Amino acid sequence: MSDRSSSPSPSPRRNRGKGGKNTPPAPKDPARRTAYDVLRAVQDRDAYANLLLPSMLRERGLQGRDAALATELTYGALRRQGTYDAILDACIDRSLQSVDSEVLPVLRLGAHQLLSTAIPPHAAVSATVDLARRVVGHHRSRFANAVLRKVGRRSMRDWTAVVAPDRAADPVGHLSVVHSHPRWIVEALAAALGEDPGAPGAPGGADTDAAEAAPLAETEQLLAAHNERPRVTLVAKPGRAAVADLVAGGATAAQYSPYGAYLSEGDPALLREVRQRRAAVQDEASQLVALALTRVGVEGPDARWLDACAGPGGKAALLGGLAGKRDARLLAAEVQAARAGLVAGAVERSVRDAARTVVADSTRPAWRAGSFDRVLVDAPCTGLGALRRRPEARWRRTPETAEGLAPLQRDLLRSALDSARSGGAVAYVTCSPHLAETRGIVEAVLAERSDAEPLRAADYLDEVPGIAAGPRGEYVQFWPHRHGTDAMFLALLRKR
Repeated sequence: MSDRSSSPSPSPRRNRGKGGKNTPPAPKDPARRTAYDVLRAVQDRDAYANLLLPSMLRERGLQGRDAALATELTYGALRRQGTYDAILDACIDRSLQSVDSEVLPVLRLGAHQLLSTAIPPHAAVSATVDLARRVVGHHRSRFANAVLRKVGRRSMRDWTAVVAPDRAADPVGHLSVVHSHPRWIVEALAAALGEDPGAPGAPGGADTDAAEAAPLAETEQLLAAHNERPRVTLVAKPGRAAVADLVAGGATAAQYSPYGAYLSEGDPALLREVRQRRAAVQDEASQLVALALTRVGVEGPDARWLDACAGPGGKAALLGGLAGKRDARLLAAEVQAARAGLVAGAVERSVRDAARTVVADSTRPAWRAGSFDRVLVDAPCTGLGALRRRPEARWRRTPETAEGLAPLQRDLLRSALDSARSGGAVAYVTCSPHLAETRGIVEAVLAERSDAEPLRAADYLDEVPGIAAGPRGEYVQFWPHRHGTDAMFLALLRKR
């Protein structure tokens, strides 16, 4: 990306606005300033870039090249933060932790431009030092200038050869630095893929390239996929819109979901169907795990469905639409009132009489046991399956995060099984492939009781290859590098 993608600096003169009032001048280099402000908010206030950046772009009127540059710099710096920090640490004569928190985002933005974009090095350094001068002052901008000039002396490949551990000696540490993930996440993902960090790579040969022969070869493919920009996937809400409507608006039909479509360019919020709430942005795997629950055969009545953790409402809206087509009714339960409001907006305005939203704690349900024919538990989790969309999550989660969520996940699954009638179906879903949150939870709960059994979940999604997981292939696990989706996990259980 050329530095010309940022528009020329506006004139410093104040402009006359409507009513004769003076309006302040637009900030110089608005793309870089916006990226910096988002990174500061993520760092200091635990903001989410995917929520904050679009609102800042709208508020500041950034469009076209400026919006594209701000987006690239923000997400690039967040995704590659671990790699850039290792490189910056090698360029500073003191610990990176001692660098002022206001300066670190400047350095990361500069490193991204120098090492991962086509912006000319002199332009990247000059523009970033100008930004530093405005946001942290002249003295610290000189420090930024010195550090970035050192960064620019090597390519990304050369830098990672210097700062990353040897792959043969420490494959986890090597991938952690090269692909910018905390070590514990690399280990967790390798375990979920069934790869042993201590095992040798695939046997070499004339038809085997070096990457495939290296230890943790598929884990590396997954880590690399996390650093790519995810495609935008839409869902046509059943009974409200058709995929053909989205295709007419410029999307293409999804590969797997019969309700999905891919949007390769443009703002999905501008599509007529999205504006009218007849369609929404939803990952394809999220659509498919909800759809799988509806495909399980249940004997007897099939009129009462439950989404036990419905916020923010995407799966509930899809389930509600499918319930309405079968003359069933969905109860969407959400423990947080604010999120329940989001659910109501997504569900009730779309499917009307087919769904109802309640503020309720599904671990202490107000409804009677055995009330529902189908139950979805989309359990709170670490979100390690959505690191493409929320790259900052990799720097916030810890092994203790997963440990802290496990009691709630077990309680929710227990309650879901209690809420299902005999012969009913339960889906346990997480947006994480971490075994402690997926198989570990399901198998712990099943070991406690004799009234439930796992179904072979992949049989209900036979249009999707390579998703069977677990010792007997009884679970479903989606992967970004295999399916182009978030890493959603699904277990389907039958209540006896």
